[in-house]
Amino acid sequence: MTTCPTASPGRPFGRVLTAMVTPFDQDGNLDLDLAQELATHLVDNVGNDGLVVNGTTGESPTTTDAEKERLLRAVAEAVGDRATVLAGAGTNNTEHSVELARAAEKAGAHALLVVTPYYSRPPQEGLYQHFWTVADATDLPVMLYDIPPRSVVPIQTDTLKRLAEHPRIQAVKDSKHDLMAGSEVLAGTDLAYYSGEDPLNLPWLSVGAVGFVSVIGHVVGDRLRRMLDSFESGDVAAAREIHNGLLPVYRSMNFVGGVIFAKTAMRLCGYETGQPRLPLPAATDEQVRLITSDLWDAGLVLVNPDAAAEVTQR
Repeated sequence: MTTCPTASPGRPFGRVLTAMVTPFDQDGNLDLDLAQELATHLVDNVGNDGLVVNGTTGESPTTTDAEKERLLRAVAEAVGDRATVLAGAGTNNTEHSVELARAAEKAGAHALLVVTPYYSRPPQEGLYQHFWTVADATDLPVMLYDIPPRSVVPIQTDTLKRLAEHPRIQAVKDSKHDLMAGSEVLAGTDLAYYSGEDPLNLPWLSVGAVGFVSVIGHVVGDRLRRMLDSFESGDVAAAREIHNGLLPVYRSMNFVGGVIFAKTAMRLCGYETGQPRLPLPAATDEQVRLITSDLWDAGLVLVNPDAAAEVTQR
C-alpha cells in the first residue's frame, strides 16, 4: 500500500490539508501552469502539508475525467515530493468511481478521497459495498467523505466500523457535524478523523480529530496549523483565540459557499484562479464586499471593502 509523504503515526494523510480550487483561464479552460503555482504556494507559503485535488471545492462536477487526470499529474509533479496529494474519486456510480481511482493512481496521487454516493440515496449496505469496491480497486489509502448535507445519506456508525476493517480505508473527512457519532467511531476503530467543516475544526480536535481538510486553508493554512499546534501542546486558550480570530472567515465561507468564497478570497489576496464554471456563478458585487469586509476584519487583506468589487471583477 502507498504511504503518503506527510504521514505520521495516527495521521495517515498529514495534518493541514486544503481542498484546492481548480484554476481556469479567462476562457474557462483548465490552467495547469497556474495550478502548479497555486499548489506550490499553498504548500510552501501557506502551511499546508496536503492538498485535495478534484474535490467539491475543485469543481469536480464540472471538470471532465481527462481534465481531472491532467490536473492531478500537474499538482503531483509540483508538490508531490513534499505534500500528500489526495484525489477526489467519489461519484454516485461505483464503476465510474473505480475508473477515477485507477486513473488517479496512474497520475501520481498518493491517496483517494471518496465521497458518499449522492442523489441515489443508497441504503447502508450499498454504501458499504461501494466504498469497499473502490478501496479494492487500487493500492492507494482511502479517506471516506461523510457529508449528508450534499449526499443526503450519512455513513452510519456501524457502517464506518465495518469499513474500518478494510486495510486501505484509513480515515474519515467529517462534514456530518455529529461529534457524538464521530466519538463512537474514534473509540471503536483505528480510523483517523479529519474535520471537513472549518467552523468545527477546533471542536473536532477536542474529541480526537488529527487534522483538517479545509476550504479556508487557501488563505489561513498557517493559522490552522498554529491552532492545531497550540491545542496539541495543551494551550487551549491560544487555540481558542486563533479560532475566534477566524470567525469572520468562517462567516463569509458559510454565507457565499466554498468555491465562490475560495476563488474570490484568493483573488483579494493577490492570487488569480479564474471564475467558477456554471452552474456556479462569479461572486456578486455584494458578495465581494462581504468577503472583503470579513477578510479585512481577520487581517488578511489591505483592500478597502468599498473598492473590492472593482478589484475582483477585473
